Amino acid sequence: MVYLAFGSNLTSKFGNSIFTITKAYAELEKCGVQILKKSSFYRSKAFPDPKDPEFINSVVQARANIAPNNLIKIIFKIEKKFGRLRLNKNDPRTLDIDIIDFNSRKIKIKNRIASLQIPHSSLEKRLFVLMPLIELKSSWKNPESGRLIVQLLSKISRLGDNKITKL
Repeated sequence: MVYLAFGSNLTSKFGNSIFTITKAYAELEKCGVQILKKSSFYRSKAFPDPKDPEFINSVVQARANIAPNNLIKIIFKIEKKFGRLRLNKNDPRTLDIDIIDFNSRKIKIKNRIASLQIPHSSLEKRLFVLMPLIELKSSWKNPESGRLIVQLLSKISRLGDNKITKL
């Protein structure tokens, strides 16, 4: 299984963040990524600057019969179509799609378009990813640390600033 996290805190030419993410699901499917389940949408404060617009987040469970580096190319193409600009790290954005898990493998990709680690190194601190993810697979385990999602959520829920709202 492949798990993808979606985030948006700027309106795109396609509409508000929820509409943008919903339209991005359809774009993924046009590219051969079969979405099996979708989480609810969540609202969270922007990080690291909470003064930026709030994010809308969701996670999908999908099947992708392609290599991770090809999935990255598809994701970048979709983000660009929706107006994503990559100027500064953590800038507000129309669409962000992250690979959370790719068939329970630990993967490092470094090429001319991306340098990333799957699962994301900060995943265990991201309530806006873990809450939607637990809706889809309550027994999910981080392939990097081996920790179960319920353990991660138990730890993270004690952090005061880490609040999200299910929509």
